[in-house]
Amino acid sequence: MAAVTLRGVRKVYENGFVAAHRADLTIVDGELLVLVGPSGCGKSTLLRMIAGLEEVTEGSIFIGDRDVTTLEPRDRDIAMVFQSYALYPHMTVEENLGFGLKLRGSTPGEVKKLVNEAAQTLDLTALLSRLPKQLSGGQRQRVALGRALVRKPQVFLLDEPLSNLDAKLRGSTRTEIARLHRSLGTTMIYVTHDQVEAMTLGQRIVVMNQGVIQQVDTPMRIYDHPVNLFVAGFLGNPSMNFFRGTLSQQGVLSILGDGAQFPLPEAYASVLAGYRGRELIAGIRPEDLRRELAPGSAGEGGVIQGTVDLIESIGNEAFLHLRLGPWPLIVRTSPQNLPEIGTIVTLAVSPQRIHFFDPASGERVVALT
Repeated sequence: MAAVTLRGVRKVYENGFVAAHRADLTIVDGELLVLVGPSGCGKSTLLRMIAGLEEVTEGSIFIGDRDVTTLEPRDRDIAMVFQSYALYPHMTVEENLGFGLKLRGSTPGEVKKLVNEAAQTLDLTALLSRLPKQLSGGQRQRVALGRALVRKPQVFLLDEPLSNLDAKLRGSTRTEIARLHRSLGTTMIYVTHDQVEAMTLGQRIVVMNQGVIQQVDTPMRIYDHPVNLFVAGFLGNPSMNFFRGTLSQQGVLSILGDGAQFPLPEAYASVLAGYRGRELIAGIRPEDLRRELAPGSAGEGGVIQGTVDLIESIGNEAFLHLRLGPWPLIVRTSPQNLPEIGTIVTLAVSPQRIHFFDPASGERVVALT
């Protein structure tokens, strides 16, 4: 096991495209860290530079105390699991698991021992004599994991390993990876564009956009305290609701935009005093808008009203799609006592659950503690 440290790592391609902007990052020994972001954000490029599959334009990469920036992939003591499995179709599961060990000069006895250990860990023992074409997608991915596992590397690198699986298999294989990490305690760096994978797997998450690291923290810390508009809008399904307009106080502290008004709790009157007359964006997550079923149940929170456009009921919960003037908003709610389409719904929100962002910089500007 080993820590991985990136110091000012930058990647610029020959055409001038900057895939990574001076990344500074430390993955601690034994951590499972997830790189997440939209397609083209640079997360896979960062992983491939750690693996040695992409050259570093500037900066340094350390695995443990070793500077591996210019080392070949085989000399970095890492193992990588790809999206495509990359199994040898003419080899059995046992042969696929042991092939890399044979290339490294391990004795037949050592290969047998390590393959059996990996097969037992990943529940592959009964499949050792099968060819890849005789396996399900989830089983193939476990073989790909096992091939990395037998090498006992200092660092595991996983590049969107579940993207070829259906939803059910993704869930079960994700559980396998989490269990494997707990049992091994090996440093793992995992790349995905799927925020569910990021939130459920990562001990910490690195959110990236356009080659820049936006925020690094625990999943719930990032979810509850996004540092900017991009992070706030990217994490969460459905996405955070945003209200953009001018902060004004005409009897009630409000954000005014295109003839609509989003009233704010009085608790913000002094906190936002310096932003009056300026543009501001307020954000509220769908689960933080609750239907006010009884008059006055909002307490000290803010109250807004929206017209129901659409209702999505998915069994254990429902999503109300509403409109408040120019602003669309989504409310996550109970599937019981749903309103009719076209009716006006009163919503309440706790002051602590409202996020504010500067429209120009996108940065978070204020919050209640």
